[in-house]
Amino acid sequence: MASRKLVTDARTALDGALFDGMTIMAGGFGLCGIPENLIDALVASGVKNLTIVSNNAGVDGFGLGKLLETRQVKKMISSYVGENKLFAELYLKGELEIEFNPQGTLAERIRAGGAGIPAFFTATGVGTQVADGKEVREFDGRKYVMERGIVADLSIVKAWKGDEEGNLVYRKTARNFNPMMATAGKITVAEVEHMVPVGSLDPDGIHTPGIFVQRILEGKFEKRIEQRTTRKREAA
Repeated sequence: MASRKLVTDARTALDGALFDGMTIMAGGFGLCGIPENLIDALVASGVKNLTIVSNNAGVDGFGLGKLLETRQVKKMISSYVGENKLFAELYLKGELEIEFNPQGTLAERIRAGGAGIPAFFTATGVGTQVADGKEVREFDGRKYVMERGIVADLSIVKAWKGDEEGNLVYRKTARNFNPMMATAGKITVAEVEHMVPVGSLDPDGIHTPGIFVQRILEGKFEKRIEQRTTRKREAA
């Protein structure tokens, strides 16, 4: 029986799921664990006025940086954007909106959205600009700021292994934001390095159950290194 979720390429995976002004979650941390193929398909689609939820915005010319180059992004909901010069230029020109989040708060907003929790309280950001315009309450003598959970129209994630039913396993640091984002999209599309037969994954080792994934594809990856650091050679 053919899988209802398995597709042959990234463009097909996004067919019917895109519209202007939508909110998209994109997994990864820096350039580690990013859905390279699906990002390229978003660029090719021409969809615009996007709100992108991602820890960062890739780098100039790669990852989500490609969507910034084509001016398809209206707003970024992020934690760290220090590796992208174009990002800074667009923001300073007023061509890009930014909603900065403390990294742990961003992670919890995504997790909460996936868990059906509309809002939560955290002490992080109380007394700073992070709390401006938000409800602040006191619990047990300490102040907390209310943060909203996030649910996206589409989540695009990248995993190490996956089967045709959408069960996913991530590898080491590439796990980062991917598992929580997979739960917080109305539609979740996953790309994997290795497609394996159904039943070959250890059920106890599956990080994202297939119930959260609507479409899956096997991709090809460049896996570019964000910053290469090497030791200086010792003198002979």
